[in-house]
Amino acid sequence: MNRVYVCSCFGVTEKQVKEHADAGAHTPRQIASACKAGTDCGSCVRRIQAILGRGNCPRRELVDRGVPALAAETAIAPVTALGEAA
Repeated sequence: MNRVYVCSCFGVTEKQVKEHADAGAHTPRQIASACKAGTDCGSCVRRIQAILGRGNCPRRELVDRGVPALAAETAIAPVTALGEAA
């Protein structure tokens, strides 16, 4: 059986993350509570987000670019509008 590991730190597989998601864990934090994935080095958090269907998160992208988290919510609409106009 071929196992695809999402979290090397705790040996959590993609199948396990999907099972936790099916059981009601819909955020990376909820996945972390269920199986510890994402709580050590954090390198798997983006993969967990992708599995949960949260790979394209405009607010996260703005925060990654240095926009303060509280300002990110108000910045989403103008950025989206500019992207559509281009």
